[in-house]
This record gives sequence, structure tokens and C-alpha cells, in this order.
Amino acid sequence: MLVSYKWLNEYVDVKEVTPQELADRLSLTGIEVEGVTIPQEGLKKIVVGDVKECVPHPDSDHLSICQVDIGEEELSQIVCGAPNIKAGVKVIVALPGSRIGGNVKIKKGKMRGQVSNGMICSLQELGFSDSVIPKEYAEGIYYLPEDAIAGKPVFPYLDMDDAIIDLSITPNRADALSIRGVAHEVAAIYNKEVDFPAVELKETTEKVSDKIKVSVADKKDAPHYEIRIIEGVKIGPSPQWLQNRLINEGIRPISNVVDVTNYILLLFGQPLHAFDYDKLGSKEILVRRAKENETFTTLDAVERTLNPEDIVITNGEIPVALAGVMGGLDSEISDETTTVALEMAMFDHTSVRRTSQNYNLRSEASMRFEKGINQGEISLAGDVAATMIAELAGGEILQGAVKGSEVQPQNVEVRTTVENVNRFLGTDLSQEQIDTIFKSLGFATQVVEGVTTVSVPPRRWDITIEADLMEEIARIYGYNNLPSTLPEGQTVAGFLTKTQKTTRKVRNLLESTGLSEAISYALTTETKAQQFLLNESKVTRVAWPMSEERSTMRLNLVSGLLEDLAYNVARKNTDVAFYEIGHVFYQNNDPEKDLPSEQNHVAIAVTGNSSNKSWAKKAEAADYYTVKGIVEELIEGLGLTKEVSYQAIQLTEMHPGQTAGIYLGEELIGFVGQVHPKIAASYELKSAYVAEIDLAALIAQEKAPLVFEAVSKYPAVSRDIAMLVDETSTSAEIEEVITAAAGKFLTKLQVFDVYQGDNIEAGKKSMAYNLTFVNPEATLTDEEINRSMEKVTKNLAEKLQAVIR
Repeated sequence: MLVSYKWLNEYVDVKEVTPQELADRLSLTGIEVEGVTIPQEGLKKIVVGDVKECVPHPDSDHLSICQVDIGEEELSQIVCGAPNIKAGVKVIVALPGSRIGGNVKIKKGKMRGQVSNGMICSLQELGFSDSVIPKEYAEGIYYLPEDAIAGKPVFPYLDMDDAIIDLSITPNRADALSIRGVAHEVAAIYNKEVDFPAVELKETTEKVSDKIKVSVADKKDAPHYEIRIIEGVKIGPSPQWLQNRLINEGIRPISNVVDVTNYILLLFGQPLHAFDYDKLGSKEILVRRAKENETFTTLDAVERTLNPEDIVITNGEIPVALAGVMGGLDSEISDETTTVALEMAMFDHTSVRRTSQNYNLRSEASMRFEKGINQGEISLAGDVAATMIAELAGGEILQGAVKGSEVQPQNVEVRTTVENVNRFLGTDLSQEQIDTIFKSLGFATQVVEGVTTVSVPPRRWDITIEADLMEEIARIYGYNNLPSTLPEGQTVAGFLTKTQKTTRKVRNLLESTGLSEAISYALTTETKAQQFLLNESKVTRVAWPMSEERSTMRLNLVSGLLEDLAYNVARKNTDVAFYEIGHVFYQNNDPEKDLPSEQNHVAIAVTGNSSNKSWAKKAEAADYYTVKGIVEELIEGLGLTKEVSYQAIQLTEMHPGQTAGIYLGEELIGFVGQVHPKIAASYELKSAYVAEIDLAALIAQEKAPLVFEAVSKYPAVSRDIAMLVDETSTSAEIEEVITAAAGKFLTKLQVFDVYQGDNIEAGKKSMAYNLTFVNPEATLTDEEINRSMEKVTKNLAEKLQAVIR
């Protein structure tokens, strides 16, 4: 919500307070201020110019040579390329040495051989956004009012000397989505009175009810709906003050009638809609639910297919507006409009939100209907709007308003006591101080036998219970004035659970290998959610997603890390190694009814080089062994090396020859390997190596206690063995056989050679291992070693049909 400091001061006098001081005070009372901007800041030497003469440039088909009165004795020559430049208009002139938007300095120069003493500016060149500039000036320079005085600074004419306070309004304070609401808030903070000028509504003798009939099919859809009619209007541009006010509030001026509805939206927080009465096609307004597959063309010229969840305004038969969201193209205000049907309404906030979401039509009006409006001022807002339209567009207001439904809001009474207030806030406030705070808020109070009854007006529909009163007292009294105390009682030291300790250890282990932690979105696409799955699962979709790219709860961490890799690689950061610890969301029941189960996983993703080149060595590209080595470091650091094994598996998204399943005992808890080249290419990566493990399974595994063993004082004995085995035999299978047969003195087993090729039978491979034996209590003899090796050889031959080489 953008709040004009000048506009605010028309209703509550706080001129003695600077805009920044006001912003700071608002922040202290619970309304967050994003910032304060003064449009003219950073700009200088920009004045009003009166174009006296304008002729085409002799050497250009689009430039004009202008003689401009800038308040000096002689006219100043300025070359201008704007298509709408002409003699007789007041314009914005940046003099030589001036600063315009973007901190651009304007100098005296020549354009195609003609001297140009400065620049005739558009609003964009002063820093205004394209979205707020009137369409007739979007491609050219801006015309100032005819009464602007040449040579005077331009800022007051455009209200650029105003201060704009940007408020971040929380959902519970939708009352502050209006200038009147903010005025009440500021008045309460500074204990001032608000002054809203009374409106004199001048009506003709002709009744609105003779011109139109209004009905509402279901009062729940539109608890309040009324129409006023203004005849004899003449559509044209709004006066400068109104255009300035809308532009500073971030709204594009369109025409006098439409601008009035937007002005009232900002002033009251009450959305209005103006129909061209003659284009309605009937003398009836019916508010109802849309029919299945009913079509309707909105103001943005898009034909939309409606459904029964949408509330529509109809002319009795066909829709002319989507309630609370957008009007129809066929009934919009145009230059030919002479009679305006002005809608004042309140719609069901849930339906408005659902409709705006379905058609992606978010607007200032729909936002206010969704969050709530002041039910006590719906008709008043319409009266003020009708009066302004009659004044600015020269129309006549017909007598009365036709209402299809009407709300009768009442003040809400909430009770509290001084004792409750002081116990709740830790203060020592008196009854008089509390009454003063409620008075400043505009709430009437009555005290009977120590109980304070507070009458809350409809403009503060967020206050319904005693706790709400406590918040109001704390805000106005000042959160910074509340006493601070230390907690009493015995001090208890905190501690980490086993899961927290192990998770921290996992982070330390992974970061020690050179990985950086990444935090990815928990929402993704349905396709990516179903990739890299450890277990089959249904997907859980979000009911109201931000976008299709963030519509489904993830079932894996790898796809998010691949997005992170792609983001970095696209920005020339080609050597990346990430890990992530986070939840995945498995759904084995009905996703429409049941919540998913959250499982804690850890994932790794690496691309590019694992080590960079230097004078001493070449760069080494990351490969399967890089990421598997990181996994082994993690498993070893957790003390689970003996419990974990690796077996080749097939995953659709992984390389078929470079993927291993990670098993904890007999249970598959993860995978490690290379991402399939096609999948990597879909993420715009040349290659990627990943791993994902069920972290909860690792944490739950009971590991053997660490027992210190002294280094043996007796020598170790080393033996090598080479064998010919089937190429389908895995190293894990061979190691299992050797370990089981070698006996208790085998302390180390390592493969040191694998060979296939010449002199090796087809379908076979040669594997060579080094075995290390140590007896901590005595020196091993050759006979003992030979017996162990004979047993190893026998078991290899029997169980794997291995041929010892």
C-alpha cells in the first residue's frame, strides 16, 4: 500500500512530523514500512517549458527544432524527437547541467548540426514506470497543465515533492489498505482527530429505480450490492491533481470516470465498478453463479470459459462482469459513454480469491475483497464517487440507489479489565490510560464494576476477542515501552537429540570433502518429483500452487540439486559440488485426503572438475569414483562401513553401467552413480554424478561401539592372489568369499588389478587382491598363512568357479 504524505495530511494533521519519522513510528506500532521515497530526489534543474515554435529538423525526418520559453529573457532552442511535440504546449524541460532519472546528466550539445540547450522530457525520463503513465503519453513527452508557469520547477505540478510511504500490510490489518484507514491509524498514534469532509450529494428528482432493477440470487455470494446512476457525463481526462495522485499511488490514469473509481478504491479501500449503462443491453442487473462452460470476455479482451464457482454480474441473461475481479469488455466506459451505472458491492471473499486464482487476474480490487472491506462505508464510498463523477464529468446523479442486498453492520463489543491488561502485557497501566488509548483509536468505552466494554466500529473488523484489544493497547502504548524481564525459575541446559547430533555430523563430514550445502525448493513439477525414486509413491499436489513449476511436493532431492547445478553452470561456474539434507514427501494413501509422510534424506550432486589444474598436475574431472568416494567417507565417518554394501542396480534416470544401490544389510537405502546423459542434457548439463540416501535409516542403525586397538608389535604378512572369474562376478562377492575363508587374522583386503582383453577368455576377467594378515599376540608363521590362503583358494573355486592364476 503506497500512502501519499500530502494526501494523508488532508485528513489528519501531522505536518510537524517528517515522513521518515512517521514511517518509523508506524513500524513501531505493527505496520511494517518498506521505505519512503520522494520522487524528485536525485533530480535537479528540471523546469516548466512553454513551446512557442516547433518546426521540422532540416536533416531528419523525426526530429523537431523547438523554441521554448523557460522563464528567461530569450527563448531556448531544444531539439526534440518526440512524435507528439508541438507548439502551444507546456512541457518538462531538463536544462543543461540537470540530472534526470537514472542519474543521467544533461549537457548542451548538437543534434544533426542544430544546437540543443537541454532536453524535453517524458515521464519515463523522470523515473516514472511505464505502467503508470497515461497511454496518450506513453510514446512521447508529457503535457503539463496550461496554467503552469514557464521557468518554475516542474516538481510541484507533478506532486513529485510529495513523500510516498510504502506500507507492507499484513492480512489481519486489511483496514490499512486505504488512506482513511491509515489516517485513523496515524491519528491514534499521535492522539489526533481525523477530519473527513462531509459530502453533499445533489440528486435529481428522477429515481434510479425507474432506470434499473437489481437482484441477487444468493445473498451469501453478495451480501451487499447496489447501483447508482449518473446521467449526462462527458468522458475525458482527469484534472492534474487526480492524475498525480493516482500516478504516485502506482495506478495509471485512464479517464475521469474510471479514475474516480480508482481514487475511491485508494481512499476507502472499497472497490467500485462503472458500467456503461447503455451497453448493458437491459434495464436489469442480476448477480448469480456462472453456468457451466458459460463464456465471457473480460476487459483485457480475453474470452474466458466460466464455471459455477464464479460469481458473475449479468444483465439478467449474459455476464457483464466477474464479481470483484474484472469487468466485461462489452460494457466498459468509453469516450461515447453518457450514462454511468456505478456498482458498490461486497462479495464472498473465498469465491473472489478462487476466481482470481483460476484466471490469473490479481488486482487491487480482488485483493481487497479477499482480505475484507469496511462494511460500514460501502454506500458512503458510492455517494462520494457519484459526487466526484458529477463534478469532474459534468453529470447528474439520479435519486437514490437500487439495492439487491444490504448489510447492516453493527459495532462489536469486546470486554476486558485493567487487571487482565496488565497481566497480559506486564505493564502497570491505569484505567484512565487504557481509556485514552481506546479513545485515540476511535473506540467508545464503558466501565461497569471494573469491566471495560469496548465498542469496536465496523472499520476494524479484525478485532473480535479480548486478545485483539491487548494487541491494540500494546501497539498504541508502544512495544518499545513494554517492560522487559528475565524468566524466573531453574536454568536448564539444552541438549541435542541423537538425530540432531548425527545430522550435524553428516554436515561436517560432507563439508570436509569439499561439498557446499544447497537448499532447494520442496515444490517441483510432477515429472521431476517422480524421478530418482527409492520407493514407489503417489504424488502430492498443492491445492493452490504458485506455478506449475512449483506444484508438487518433491519425492527426491537429486532433481532439485540438478537445478542448482544447472543454475551455476549457466553462469560460468562450471565446477560445482553440492549436498542437501531435507525432507521428501511419500504418499501411499489418498493425496486428496491424507497428508504425506516426511522422510529425511541426504543427497550429493557433482559436476565439472573435482580438482583444478596447477603447475604440478592436470585438472581431474569428477567421475563415478568421486561421488562414491564421498559416500564412503560419509558411511565410514558414521561407523557403518561393515553394515553397508553396494550392488549394481538399474534406475531409469541413471547411467545403466555406472549406478550402484546402497544397501544397509538387505535394505536398499540409496543409490550412487552417474546421471543418464539424456537426463543430464535436459538440465543443460554435460554430465553429473549424484547420490541420495535415506538419512533416517542411517541414523536409526545401531552401530558397534568404537573400541581402541593398539598397533600390533608383531609384523604383518602380505600375500597377493590373482584369479580368473566370470565377468558378472562383483568385487563385493569376491571380497565376501575371501573374508569368510581367510580367518580372523585378515586385517586388510584390497583389489589392485582388474583386466579384460588379450589372453583372457571371453566372458571372463582377471581380478587381483592384496591380503594383509596380523596376529596381535604372536608372529604369524608361513604354515598359518599358507593354510589361510589354501582355504581362500578352495572357497573361491567352489563358490565362484574362480581359476587361480
